Amino acid sequence: MRYLFLLLSICMPMLLKAQFNQTPTKPSYLQYPIIPAFPLTLPDGHVITKKDLKKEKTMVFVFSVDCDHCKHLTEELIQNIDKFKNYQILMITPFQVEQMKEYYNHYNISKYSNIIMASEPTRQIMYFYDLKFFPGLYIYTAKDKFVHGFEGTAKIDSLLYYLKK
Repeated sequence: MRYLFLLLSICMPMLLKAQFNQTPTKPSYLQYPIIPAFPLTLPDGHVITKKDLKKEKTMVFVFSVDCDHCKHLTEELIQNIDKFKNYQILMITPFQVEQMKEYYNHYNISKYSNIIMASEPTRQIMYFYDLKFFPGLYIYTAKDKFVHGFEGTAKIDSLLYYLKK
């Protein structure tokens, strides 16, 4: 019994150290730096995937219908929509379609041809981006390569800076 206790007292610290020194894995969006191909439901009920998107620079804007930061950023985007006219904005929410429709109608998103709003209620989008705070903003090139990401609020000028890269 003494030998077992001695063995455990020697091995346990080494096992614990090995457990806590593991390097964390990168989030999926960094491991697979392309726009995710999850099915997305539009306000009219049609389902699209990334193959239905235009091949142009894209900003993926993951938002919550209840998030004040998301609402503020949506308002800023709309106020500056002329600066984003050459870019595709893909607004995705993990909320149900009905909740998304209220947001869509409130901000009159149908007026903006470069904004696509969609629901992804399985929440895969949250896991893909390892998103802990809304909004999540992710910039991609026209060739579908990841450029830069923001978690939480971001300034319009910062978004434009990375879109122009």
